[in-house]
Amino acid sequence: MRILYGVQGTGNGHITRARKMSQALAEVGLEVDYLFTGRQSDAYFDMLPFGEYRTKPGLTFNSSNGEINPVRTLFNSQPRQLWRDIKSLNVKDYDLVLNDFEPVSAWAAKKHGVPTIGLSHQNAFRYQVPKQGYHSGNALLMKYYAPTELPIGVHWYHFGFPILPPIVEILTTDKQVDNKILVYLPFESLNKVVDLLRRFSTHHFYCYHPDAKDMDVENVKLRKLSRLGFQADLEDCAGVIANGGFELPSEAMQMGKKMLLKPLSGQFEQQSNVATLEMMGLATKMHGLDQSEVAAWLPTESAGKVRFPDVAKALALWLKNDRQENFQNLVDRLWQATVFPENVLDQLPEQSLNKSASLAWDIALRD
Repeated sequence: MRILYGVQGTGNGHITRARKMSQALAEVGLEVDYLFTGRQSDAYFDMLPFGEYRTKPGLTFNSSNGEINPVRTLFNSQPRQLWRDIKSLNVKDYDLVLNDFEPVSAWAAKKHGVPTIGLSHQNAFRYQVPKQGYHSGNALLMKYYAPTELPIGVHWYHFGFPILPPIVEILTTDKQVDNKILVYLPFESLNKVVDLLRRFSTHHFYCYHPDAKDMDVENVKLRKLSRLGFQADLEDCAGVIANGGFELPSEAMQMGKKMLLKPLSGQFEQQSNVATLEMMGLATKMHGLDQSEVAAWLPTESAGKVRFPDVAKALALWLKNDRQENFQNLVDRLWQATVFPENVLDQLPEQSLNKSASLAWDIALRD
C-alpha cells in the first residue's frame, strides 16, 4: 500500500502527531510520502522523520497578540494558488491519502476519487463533545476545509462517541525540578511574555517562541524552537504554560505536569480544548497575560498522570491489515487501555461506548 500523508503545518501540533505516526507507519512497512502546507517552506524544523517531504502554501490562520486576525488571514489567503496546487498535486499514484486537516491533498483526492482517511483532533468536533465559541461557520469549516471519506477524531475522552485517544509519544518520567516551568506561547508577543515571567524570580521559565534566540533574561531562559530541547525541558519541568493546542497538553498530562493554558481568542478549537481540560480537572485557564493568575497557579499541584496506549501503532497495524478489525472494536480496545487518575475519573461524564456510538460513526461517514 502506498500512502500520501497530508499534514497541516500551521501549528506544530499536527506535525508532532504526524511525526509519531511516521514512526509507526514505517515500523509496519508501509510506504508513505509526506506533504505539508500552511507555512513557508523554510520555517519547518526537525523534519528528518519525513524524508524527502514536499511543501505547498495551502491555507493558514494569522494571529497577533494572542488573537486570530481575520483581516490578515483574508489578506494572506491565496485562493488561486490553492486551486493550482490542488490541480497539480499527483494523488492518482497512491492507494490512500491520510490527512491531518490539510486541504490540498484532501481536495485533490476528492477530485480524483482516491480513498481518504482523515486523522485529526478537528474531526472529534463532528460529535457532541464539549465546545466553546462554536457556531455554524465552524461546522462548515470542519466539514469542507479538508473533506475525507473516513473522518477519525482524537480527543482526551470519548464522550460516548467513536473517538480515539491522543496520538502521542509514550513517555513516562518521574523527573521534576519544582521551580522549572516550560512556557510555549507562540501566538503572544515575546516581549510581553518575558515581562510577565520576570516578575516571578523564585521560578525558572524555559520559554520557547518563534521569535526567540537562545539567551537568558534574568530568570527567563529564552529558547529558539527545537523539538529535542523542548522535549527535554518538558520531561523535567513542574508545569507548562501554553496556549490551548492539543498535542502539548496530551504530552504534558501523560507526564503528570500541571498546566496553565491561555486559549487563542477567536479560535473555537483552543477555547473548547481548555474548557474540556478544566472540566476534567487537568488544567487551569488563563484569561490573559495576567500576573495574578500566574501567581495563583504556581503553587498548585498536578492532577496526576494519564496513561495513554500506543494509538499510532494500533492505527498503523489497522491500516496495514486493510482495516479488517471493526473500527468500533479498535476504539473500545484503546480506551480500555487508557488509565485516568482517580480524581479525574470523578470529573468525567458517565458515558460509555456502545451501539449509539457506532450509529454516530455511521452518521459522521454519511455527512
